[in-house]
Amino acid sequence: MEYVIFKNTFNEIIFDKSKKDLIEKIADNPSRYIGLFRPTKPKAKILQNLLQSHEIRFGDAFELVIEKYFEQKDYELLPKRYKNREGKDLNIDQCIRKNGKIFFIEQKIRDDHDSSKKTGQIDNFEKKIEVLIDNYGDKNLEGYFYFIDPDLVKNRNYYQNALLKLSKDYGIKLYLCYGKELFDTILESNIWTDIIKNLTLWKSELPDLPEINFDIDSKDSFEEIKDISPSVFRKLFDNETIYNEILMTIFPEKKTLKLLMHYFNEKSSEKKIYETLYEMLENKINKNC
Repeated sequence: MEYVIFKNTFNEIIFDKSKKDLIEKIADNPSRYIGLFRPTKPKAKILQNLLQSHEIRFGDAFELVIEKYFEQKDYELLPKRYKNREGKDLNIDQCIRKNGKIFFIEQKIRDDHDSSKKTGQIDNFEKKIEVLIDNYGDKNLEGYFYFIDPDLVKNRNYYQNALLKLSKDYGIKLYLCYGKELFDTILESNIWTDIIKNLTLWKSELPDLPEINFDIDSKDSFEEIKDISPSVFRKLFDNETIYNEILMTIFPEKKTLKLLMHYFNEKSSEKKIYETLYEMLENKINKNC
């Protein structure tokens, strides 16, 4: 895979909309950021929130990248969402077909779950086995329980034994894989080498920490957050503490806020709430000048 495709995929999944998500979380639960009974100040909590968000999205980015590798190797991409017999949605991380054989993959970043979570992982995997057998039968179905990081194998014995039992009970082949092992089995070994090369280069270009001054790229920040629900903005602007301690941390130069203010003013003729938001934000900006 060309590095630019790999890089853009990771950057779009991990970093796009992270500002929007942060703003919504702040409005939904501001006490997580400014509560008295916390050992951190708002800036540290905001940074922690962004780091956690990036970690979660890292797995989503890997899911899409591996899907693209399958597509490049002429695997047919099958639907990822299925309904079980109770009508509940189940999402399959990878579901592909080639030469009449269907492969499905439960994909995780690392094997570091505690005792309760590892049991839940297997229970969830079994539900996906059931729904895929209902849809495709059990004759040409193979399942993979896959951890991308090969350096953490905390629960290998547990998962191996659980998969052996599931394989026997359901009559399909199931495999536990770490890192390169998946590509030795389904794709090609050189793909793992390509992933490591691209991932190493991508990480070398990352900053040490996420930037929490969203005014540095105010136009991009504005475009990302301008269509957030008005109710979210109303909560943010109506609270003096949130505005002073949080919004002034992430918008210290007020560039993005001024773009929002003009945007609300333009939309004020459409809906009353935008007129309200404009007035609230104008008062805040002028008061703190």
